[in-house]
Amino acid sequence: MSIAVHTISEQRFYMSLDSPIGELLLLGDGQALRGLYMQDGRKPVKIAPRWERSEAPFVAVRKQLREYFAGERTTFDELPLALDGAQFECRVWRALQDIPYGETVSYGEIARRVGQPDAARAVGLANGRNPIAVIVPCHRVIGANGALVGYGGGLERKRLLLELEQGQGRLGL
Repeated sequence: MSIAVHTISEQRFYMSLDSPIGELLLLGDGQALRGLYMQDGRKPVKIAPRWERSEAPFVAVRKQLREYFAGERTTFDELPLALDGAQFECRVWRALQDIPYGETVSYGEIARRVGQPDAARAVGLANGRNPIAVIVPCHRVIGANGALVGYGGGLERKRLLLELEQGQGRLGL
């Protein structure tokens, strides 16, 4: 998986995708995926009038998500991602991508990995602002005591994703 820096383009494409965890909104610019949002979660994204509905920019994303939910894919690759955020947020999002499939780490551990061991709460805020859910696996971050906490898509979705990754289920599209 790559985080790419792309020329800022005003053009935005979107599509909705039904998934086992509810409706997903994919947002891109024709070069990179810029957003994957759970529309059934606490923070549905409103589609801007200037965005153009198109499935073409999302063929690879849809294929890989389908394979992931079927339990056939453990990594997302060759998907250009454009993560727009503050420097600290981007460091956290990169660290999320280093959490292996099927494993979890605490907010405190991510804080240590990004060089700010006392910033567990800030990691939680950055995690909550992750614009590309599932693919940038913020669901793999848990509380220091092992509890499932803090997931914008809701704790039930977080549990389902973790169970899928730990071989306890299959969510096929």
